[in-house]
Amino acid sequence: MPFTANRRFKAAPRLLERAEGMFYWDTEGRKILDATSGLWCVNAGHCRAEIQQAISKQSADLDFAPTFQMGHPLPFQFAQRLTQHSPTGLDHVFFTNSGSESVDTALKFALAYHHAKGDTARTLLIGREKGYHGVGFGGISVGGLPNNRRAFGNLLQVDHLPHTLDQKRHRFCRGLPPYAVEPAEALETLIDQHGAGRIAAVIVEPVAGSAGVIIPPEGYLQRLREICSAHGILLIFDEVITGFGRLGTPFASQFFDVLPDIFTTAKGLTNAAVPMGAVFVSDTVHETLMTGPEEQIEFFHGYTYSGHPLACAAGLAALDIYEREALFSRAAEVAPAFEEMIHSLAGLAHVVDIRNLGLMAAIELEPIPGKPGERGHAALTAAFAAGLLIRVTGDTIALSPPLVLEPEHLAQMEKTLRSILESLA
Repeated sequence: MPFTANRRFKAAPRLLERAEGMFYWDTEGRKILDATSGLWCVNAGHCRAEIQQAISKQSADLDFAPTFQMGHPLPFQFAQRLTQHSPTGLDHVFFTNSGSESVDTALKFALAYHHAKGDTARTLLIGREKGYHGVGFGGISVGGLPNNRRAFGNLLQVDHLPHTLDQKRHRFCRGLPPYAVEPAEALETLIDQHGAGRIAAVIVEPVAGSAGVIIPPEGYLQRLREICSAHGILLIFDEVITGFGRLGTPFASQFFDVLPDIFTTAKGLTNAAVPMGAVFVSDTVHETLMTGPEEQIEFFHGYTYSGHPLACAAGLAALDIYEREALFSRAAEVAPAFEEMIHSLAGLAHVVDIRNLGLMAAIELEPIPGKPGERGHAALTAAFAAGLLIRVTGDTIALSPPLVLEPEHLAQMEKTLRSILESLA
């Protein structure tokens, strides 16, 4: 099983059998409130009828079509719909099958862009400590979680920015921490060290999700953009988690008002009904690659299932729901109540930090001495037994509920979280 202590799990399995709206049901028939949108991905709630019907109809009409040297209409239709919501100037879409594939594709776009320009020395990629960019070799190389690459190593030329989690100054911060320029200025140090002419791209999550909802300080992303622009370095946002309404805008770049050159998506793209990812590239990147003889393949990359008919059908139906129910802006409406709920838990035993932005939040617990991660695991199992699905990373509880949550769901989250936190040893 992925990212699972398999032997421990099999001794006491937690098995989900069905889902609807804000809830799962396990194999024993217990109703479980989903406070994590599955894995940051079921943004519109579970088992939406429109998506089910679209997948069923498409499977009867066209189950698969190759997209190498031919195609079918749905990827073009879906891309056109998506770019109605993407930031201005990021109007070109390449479909993948997951967030990991989206990241590796984005890194390839960056390297191919500089190669097409004749800047063949630009092969170094800059990630960030505590960053998570999937599990492909590109993603674990630029990622900043050592456990994800300890047994595998790096296959790319990489370096890393420092992370932005400043708990000496910014514990229990609501929203963006006050401006702190140092983490972004570290990019200038790396440029001095390596030389701007060697660096192809910087990749960051606008909000680091998997490492425990790490919020960037005010002005941080803007400063990264300024430095990258000054040195001809591409800026890539990994929006696999923050995309599709998590912060109250379609994409985090719009929330922060910072325009990347490339950004990645997946998860909420189809409301997780069918695996799919998408990479958005700027007009400049696209036009640079569209050079040379017309019979030449411009980008030697792709997947068998890129633009899969069923995935496109699911994505189009999900986008219909997002638009009709105004879900891209709903997080902004619900975020204040979500913030109050989560910060009401400050002061409980073992709670050492709380962080939030939009409909993302983290409750960091004090580790048990000599047993890192055990208190977090205890919280996970206690919450599940009490009818609440949370995510833990080490000793940090991460919350990212579906965008369709209502006040009664917030009340249930608060009651259950308070109960389990008060019971933890």
